[in-house]
Amino acid sequence: MKIINHTTCNLHSLHKSEVLPGVSLTCINTDKFKAGCITFNLLCELRRDTASLNALLPRVLRRGTKSLPDMDSISAALDDLYGVRIEPVIRKKGEVHCIGFYADFPDDRYIPGNISLIEKTINIIGEMLLSPAKQDGLLRKDYIESEKSNLIDDIRAAINDKRGYAVDRLLEEMCSEEAFGISKLGNEESALAITDISLSAHYRDVVRNSMIEVIYCGSASPERIIAAVKPVFVSMQDRGGQIVPGTKIIYEPVNDTPRHFRESLDVTQGKLTIGFRIGEVMKEPDYPALMMLNAIYGGSVSSKLFLNVRERLSLCYYASSMTDKHKGLMIVSSGVEFSKFDTALDEILSQLESVKSGDISEVELTSAKRAIKTSISSALDRPGGLEELYFDSIISLIPYDPIKLGEMVEDVTLDRIVNSASGIKLDSIYLLSGLENKEVNDETC
Repeated sequence: MKIINHTTCNLHSLHKSEVLPGVSLTCINTDKFKAGCITFNLLCELRRDTASLNALLPRVLRRGTKSLPDMDSISAALDDLYGVRIEPVIRKKGEVHCIGFYADFPDDRYIPGNISLIEKTINIIGEMLLSPAKQDGLLRKDYIESEKSNLIDDIRAAINDKRGYAVDRLLEEMCSEEAFGISKLGNEESALAITDISLSAHYRDVVRNSMIEVIYCGSASPERIIAAVKPVFVSMQDRGGQIVPGTKIIYEPVNDTPRHFRESLDVTQGKLTIGFRIGEVMKEPDYPALMMLNAIYGGSVSSKLFLNVRERLSLCYYASSMTDKHKGLMIVSSGVEFSKFDTALDEILSQLESVKSGDISEVELTSAKRAIKTSISSALDRPGGLEELYFDSIISLIPYDPIKLGEMVEDVTLDRIVNSASGIKLDSIYLLSGLENKEVNDETC
């Protein structure tokens, strides 16, 4: 078993190891917190035919195990462990569908006696993953039907958050021929079709063929975590050959001219959402420069979109940008009056041209660096934030140390920002307007 140890900063150290073939462990060792966390992540290929199956699986597995067959017995066991919390987790990183469990728990230093809390928590997660409650050799049908209903409710509820809904709809349309356009929850039709037979077969396939990433954050030694995790997977020693699924990056817009998508709902505030391809710089991405580019353009309260489009010109109720470094996309999200769609779009694109031409002041550079450091510092202030930072780096095209990445932002020059912005091209525009504005939007689009 190979263990790699290195210190990342004076607050924590990093330890990586392969526990068994196809099972990797990352220990973020720190005594900064009064609580710790651990995640078990199965890395699956994001596919339309399995997205809802993946999203449902950890919810069902969380309902009961062989020795703890229902929620009451699980809750009682967790209460005995000073209120350990174990929840299903479903994430989409590029075109990797990440499913599993997240647990947080008090640090041993603050618990009287020696109750092996971490070991017992890991054992319960292991049972959820590898010894779930079954009936007639299949995952329990009553648990599946109950969690199917909850999943469908969550899929339907996405429309209630119009800002998030507009971003989801843009990506669904913009990446309709790419796996990235698939929701991490799948869709209602696929969810309805799931049976105890289909989910049980999918469960066996996922456990057998998925790369498993375990990430721990807390004060326990790496040797202790390895000793606790390894027995969980001892029955799977014949595994091997599992790899992290890849993400296909499209460097150029799909069409020669931007694609327009529109939708009308009963809303009083319009949503203008814009999708860009970052371009061929993603072949060798300069992550610190991309972070600076986003912060300057629309990723902070000192950004060009916030200060100009929102504050100075009052064209938007909100306007911000975000990048997906796994997929090579940049998305602008804005809330706009129906009558100002075209004007706001022109100004948003104009501000991007300012970035690409290097029209960036020293004040903007300094403010962007400060915003990025504040964001990273905020994540470092909680175990779950640290876990998310490192998990994100594991899935990335080029793995990186997220702590050093924050430090590297200080050295980003204007030329590097301009270079990272040089290939950005408009791909798609999504408009969400009110029902009374449908005809206007039909003519506009």
